[in-house]
Amino acid sequence: MGKKHSLWYVILIAAAAGMAGLLYGFDTAVISGAIGYLQELYDLSPAMEGWVISCVMIGGVIGVALSGFLSDKFGRKNILMVSAIFFIISALGSALAVDVTTLVLARILGGFGIGFASALSVTYISECAPPAIRGRLGSMYQLFTILGICATFYINYGVANSGTYEWGLEIGWRWMLGYGTIPGIIFLVLLFFIPESPRYLIQKGKDQEAYDILKRINGEEIAKREEKDIKASIKVEQSSSAKELLKPGLRMAMGVGVFLALFNQVIGMNAVTYYGPDIFRSVGFENNTEFLATSIIGSVQVIFTVIAILLIDKLGRKKLMAIGSSLMAIFMLLIGSVFYFSPANAGILLIIMIAGFTASFCISMGPIPWIMIPEIFPNHLRAKAVGIATIFLWGANWAIGQFTPVLINNMGSAFTFWMFAVINVICFIFVMTIVPETKNKSLEEIGEIWNSKAAKKKEKTYGKMA
Repeated sequence: MGKKHSLWYVILIAAAAGMAGLLYGFDTAVISGAIGYLQELYDLSPAMEGWVISCVMIGGVIGVALSGFLSDKFGRKNILMVSAIFFIISALGSALAVDVTTLVLARILGGFGIGFASALSVTYISECAPPAIRGRLGSMYQLFTILGICATFYINYGVANSGTYEWGLEIGWRWMLGYGTIPGIIFLVLLFFIPESPRYLIQKGKDQEAYDILKRINGEEIAKREEKDIKASIKVEQSSSAKELLKPGLRMAMGVGVFLALFNQVIGMNAVTYYGPDIFRSVGFENNTEFLATSIIGSVQVIFTVIAILLIDKLGRKKLMAIGSSLMAIFMLLIGSVFYFSPANAGILLIIMIAGFTASFCISMGPIPWIMIPEIFPNHLRAKAVGIATIFLWGANWAIGQFTPVLINNMGSAFTFWMFAVINVICFIFVMTIVPETKNKSLEEIGEIWNSKAAKKKEKTYGKMA
């Protein structure tokens, strides 16, 4: 009987975390289907088009920044419930929007929800899941995010094919945005059946309740050990400060974490995700084939994210990021060249190039920063460090959403994609020269890497002064 309860608890935890990723994936992708209609309906300038897409990230940044404080005060589960409610209201508000201002306000509210969920879902998994499968459950968030993106591309394609273009202009985009209520409601319902985080309960002095949950998840022997470890970790955390991240070794780790978060966003994948149909439309795709082409790219994302999960622990983080960033630079160079030399005849060639770029992203800079950033910090500082890196990630996400249409309008598509090629070259150099390999290394061994680098830098500096 104990095993049965344990299995169901783990499934619920994985499903709840997965739905949080699905919400993020849905919101990332759904606007790409609606924005073409919105641009024509409201005669949006490139800057305003970027604002309609990127405004959700404003709410996201604030949501991420507040999530730690609010979840420590009110509980992980309660704040995740708030995030689900925000997302449902946002989807309904977006679908019923009477003007651009209403739509933007609804999307900012959804951003709060996604910010809370993206920050807390993986934290919740790490605090609840059995140690033996914690890493795999953590990667489920990224996989469900990609599944959400892919499914939403197909929803957009289905809605676009459900009526005439005029119907899409008046009603269709509302259905696209309104479908977000479905994953939001499923997420909210699932949350009623999952336990509160044992770590939060111990922080609040509810030791017996926490132990009962740990026992139900892990069995008695592991539960005792987990409870002891959580109490020790909380004690260390309470005596620590974010200022520790400014110490020589940890300062370098924080720098790597921030740049991994930035490169996850600024190397061009989100430009394709947000503006895929527009990009394909600009080279002659029409009659909703632009939505089909984007859906194909979404399927490539799913396939290669699964491949990445299988390869990460075999090939290593650094090697995959180096391979991926170099391939992405080549594909972005080729995509820019297609737009420069023969945009009118791009067709299938452009799908192949973007699919190649997407596959390269999904085996490297897509999932690996989410896995590696928590790995490079000690337990007592991990939550603070990941929170800081995530704020940078959301900020970069906003910049890509906001400025991509402006860049394409002012510089042209070719030079915009060549700019992304250069960013990928910089990413490759960063990975090869600064990022350490963390595969099969304990947290203590990773800590020694930073201490060693800091010592060498100090020695070099004093050597020059001498």
